[in-house]
Amino acid sequence: MAKKDKKAAVKDNNSSSLGIAEKFKQSPALYIGSVVILVLVVVTFIGGDYLAGRGPGSGGDLTFGYYDKVPISYIPGNMLAQYQEQAVRFYQSQGVDMSNFYIGAQIWRQAYEMAVTHTAVLQVMKRSGYSTPEKTVDRQVASLPQFQENGRFSPALYNQMTDSQRVSLWRQVQDELIRLNYYSDFFGLLIPSGEAEFIGNMASVMRNFDLVSMSIDDFPESEYLAYAQANQSLFKTIHLSRITVNSSERDARRILESIKNGTNTFEDAARAQSQDGFADRGGDMGSRYSFELHSEIPDSADRDVIFGLRRGDLSDVIRIGDRWAFFRVEDELKSPVFSDSFVMDRVRSYLRSFERGLMEDWAITQANEFISEAKISGFDNAANWWSLKKYSFGPLPINYAGVDLFSSIESFQMQDVDVQSLSHNENFWKIAFSTELNTPSEPLVQGSNIIVLFPVEQINTEEGMISDIASVYSSYWVNMIAEQSLPYYFINNPRMNDLFWEIYFRYFMP
Repeated sequence: MAKKDKKAAVKDNNSSSLGIAEKFKQSPALYIGSVVILVLVVVTFIGGDYLAGRGPGSGGDLTFGYYDKVPISYIPGNMLAQYQEQAVRFYQSQGVDMSNFYIGAQIWRQAYEMAVTHTAVLQVMKRSGYSTPEKTVDRQVASLPQFQENGRFSPALYNQMTDSQRVSLWRQVQDELIRLNYYSDFFGLLIPSGEAEFIGNMASVMRNFDLVSMSIDDFPESEYLAYAQANQSLFKTIHLSRITVNSSERDARRILESIKNGTNTFEDAARAQSQDGFADRGGDMGSRYSFELHSEIPDSADRDVIFGLRRGDLSDVIRIGDRWAFFRVEDELKSPVFSDSFVMDRVRSYLRSFERGLMEDWAITQANEFISEAKISGFDNAANWWSLKKYSFGPLPINYAGVDLFSSIESFQMQDVDVQSLSHNENFWKIAFSTELNTPSEPLVQGSNIIVLFPVEQINTEEGMISDIASVYSSYWVNMIAEQSLPYYFINNPRMNDLFWEIYFRYFMP
């Protein structure tokens, strides 16, 4: 089949980027304004324990941390309490189980991070020397809806508040204006037009793919057996007991001599003087495979000597790291019986843990044989003959890590493929977009699978859609990501002293 370069608009249900772009075109103000809404509307603090009367005692200090030495505390009526009230109303309206401890802990943490961000922004502005003019605050207070009567400010309504309430409100409005000024500058940073254009062009070429996957864990029994027979020494078994001494080689030899001259039994000496996990069992290590003793007896020469002992023999004292030990053979070294299913289970476990590369090499060889067949008979025919399930997905641009500006591989359901990890696999993207159309790709290792891709179609995205993506990027997406990153930045700032989990578990642990 000839290579295709096809001009086509990508359907909405195949591309999240088109959905974003289309909505942006319909209502750009909604997307730009959502950034401000995210700042102003805080619905991430749940106060279920307080609402139900299950909070900490009245004497508890709910200071969850400090930013720039300013406490982040819960006090009825303060900023954190207001976040709490908003969130309680919101989550109750959504039917959230307010009594679930784990959900509560997660939401408390989210709210705390928003409170940290709130405080940190005010501190940043304070250090910069910025202050909102008093007249500006006065005008903003006078425009609040609770003081309006017949469309005008009502002094009578305003004077219904106490002096302390008016001062508190004035300061809250002042803080909010300072925060808005910060966010206005923060989100008003200019984005170079070339950067937005580059991002838009990332979706200029998309591809549709077929894919098959082979599992490394399909390594056949015949290969397990062949490996076992070629490496029999690894699977020999020996039953040992051990006494370990941490103090000195001299002390270990003294204990060994007491056993040899009959003044002490091995079991009694182990229970009284051994300093390892086998002491309570009289030193009995149980039956071990040879490969399992590589960590217990790291020196291969020491292992060879011990493996050559007869039943009842005692080894010499040997050094193992910073300790000294000696062994008694309870049952001599035995050759493996590979007709025993238990032994073969251990062989399979060994290969999966220590020789997985051999299994991977076998699977790659199988994939290469499949690729050769696919080149001759066609991808679909080869998949059928090999009994491999074929997945089809796309159109997809190069979208490393699944950025939501574009369609992502995560949006396609492939039961036997870990698409989340695949989107972070740099090799996948290189292979996917460098392989010629209608040609099977080279094998790609992805976790426990070997993947073969088959690019079936290449699509050139319409210029208008590329422009829309660039607009969404510069007008909405960058601001959204920046807004989401602020709590992380402040929480991990050197000015932050984070005590959240210590305080939370002290007062809220069930």
